[in-house]
Amino acid sequence: MPSQTPENFVDVLVIGAGPAGLMCSNALAAAGDIKLRVIDKSPSKVALGHGDGIQPRTIEVLQSYGLAERLLREGNQMHMCAFYNPNLDGKVELTERVPDVTEPTARFPFEITLHQGIIEGIFIDSMNLHNLRIDRLVQPYAIELTCDHDNLHGRNSYPVKVTLEHLDATDDVERTEVIHAKYVIGADGAHSWVRKYFGITMDGDQTEYIWGVVDMVPDTNFPDIRNRTVIHSADSGSCMIIPREDDKVRLYVQLLDQDVVCPSTGRIDKARMNPERIIEAAKKILHPFEIRPLTDIEWWTTYIISQRVASTYSVGDRIFIAGDACHTHSPKAGQGMNASMGDTHNLAWKIAQVLRGWARPSILRTYESERRKYAQDLVDFDKQFAAFFSGKPKTSENEDGVSHEQFLKVFQTFGGFTSGIGVHYEPSDIVNIKYQRCARNLVIGKRMLPQIFIRAADARPVDIQDLLPANIRWKILVFLGTLDESQLPRIELLAKELNEPASFLRKYPVDGQISRMFDIIAIVAGNKSDFNYLSVPDLFRPHWSKVLLDDTDVTGTKGGGAYERFGIDTKDVTFVVVRPDGYVGMIAPSSALWDLQGYFASFLIPPCHDAQLEGVTGNDVILQCDH
Repeated sequence: MPSQTPENFVDVLVIGAGPAGLMCSNALAAAGDIKLRVIDKSPSKVALGHGDGIQPRTIEVLQSYGLAERLLREGNQMHMCAFYNPNLDGKVELTERVPDVTEPTARFPFEITLHQGIIEGIFIDSMNLHNLRIDRLVQPYAIELTCDHDNLHGRNSYPVKVTLEHLDATDDVERTEVIHAKYVIGADGAHSWVRKYFGITMDGDQTEYIWGVVDMVPDTNFPDIRNRTVIHSADSGSCMIIPREDDKVRLYVQLLDQDVVCPSTGRIDKARMNPERIIEAAKKILHPFEIRPLTDIEWWTTYIISQRVASTYSVGDRIFIAGDACHTHSPKAGQGMNASMGDTHNLAWKIAQVLRGWARPSILRTYESERRKYAQDLVDFDKQFAAFFSGKPKTSENEDGVSHEQFLKVFQTFGGFTSGIGVHYEPSDIVNIKYQRCARNLVIGKRMLPQIFIRAADARPVDIQDLLPANIRWKILVFLGTLDESQLPRIELLAKELNEPASFLRKYPVDGQISRMFDIIAIVAGNKSDFNYLSVPDLFRPHWSKVLLDDTDVTGTKGGGAYERFGIDTKDVTFVVVRPDGYVGMIAPSSALWDLQGYFASFLIPPCHDAQLEGVTGNDVILQCDH
């Protein structure tokens, strides 16, 4: 390699600036104090097509980063889903309309559809505010992970070496660059270079279902063109309509083998298909309704449904893959972009805490254990959903076909899963279910439920989720119960105990500054008309806005009933630990402070801890040492 090849050092190198890479990059940039580099081989963000659906949980996540306002303003909202099936004459007709989101705890009870390029633009604009730019027309062509023990385990070492190629370089001297990184994230899509370089397999199957996709502004007499609509025809296949922003719609159209499969090779030949033929197929499915493009076709593609999950999500706990690089499935359940962003929302805060020296590197292993299980569950669901979607409907001539009742049951049964709200992480160091009984309806390992509380100081209604920003800090919700004269001395004693140097609140933050690592919010079962928020001990009242009441607002229409809804006893003090990604990590009564201390001790590091990494073994780097 030429001696003049520039070498640079970064904390994190993100390869790929799609939804997964941008979610991660924005989160790390917002965390601050992280030297970050983002590269992408494409010259610009997505211009047309690709993902376009944002699920209710993803809206909540974007809200936690302060990015949901533009999404809600510019996107199309889908509130209803219509189902069309063949009648006795074989013509499709409306069977039923149901809510598009069936999860009762959804804060945003709808999906948003919006051009992927706009969604990427929301992240890019936010990154610009943090002075982070994407280096485009740059791709990796070599990557090494050291086998040297000290370099691999040192907290301040850079064990990953990545050689980059600048595609727009004017000469050989400018073409090559070497990056030394502490961590590398391969968010580089379904054909991931990072995944292939390390020989990580994609395990699963490819279906026989062939689909075409068209984005257009329609001219049609179909009455449900602005609702999400599922159409099963008797003989022409199935179709899904997704309404989009600016009068556009996306059509997912099932294609017949003879339309797209080359007879000599038995493989899909995209040259045999074009947008006009996809629309012709849609017309047959929609008959007797009519549809045609009002303007030029904006974007189109064809695909075969693959359902695969990567065999591993990490190499040596230093190199990670995320998004389409580690899972593929049908787009019709609206999970692709959402699952991808969910991956790096889960990963970013863990890397940030390790880089800051807050958490042990072993916490990074929960990324794979949590997100790979989710991806496998997604694929298992998708197999059933895709089979029902692509199967022929039940008719008098086809008694073995898929009935509307069967399809609707699948649609509604998995509503919590497809909305993202039902994602449930299993027990681990950061998910402790020992005291689930203390808040039986607030499920540990699932996201914190939305709930309106009343700020005690000014009676303003606030949603608890808006007090849980994705800022890499842990949120400690202290449900103080009924703060009467008999309970107050116990709470003051509890505050004194938690203020001791050995308490987790003082032990782990640098210089004991609690607010650097923990946000404390007190929630009281009280009445806004007579409660004095200054009666709450200082420890549980770090700011006037952090004392909440489980009461209704001044109109009597918002808030109230949280203790009962969550299943929390108003006669006791209950701690609810919310992870930086908004998921409940632990619940504990005030009598179990030792268990609460043990929870944090399992993954956090006191500031004076030794500078060597923990939790990485030599066996983890066998794969990369072969290169």
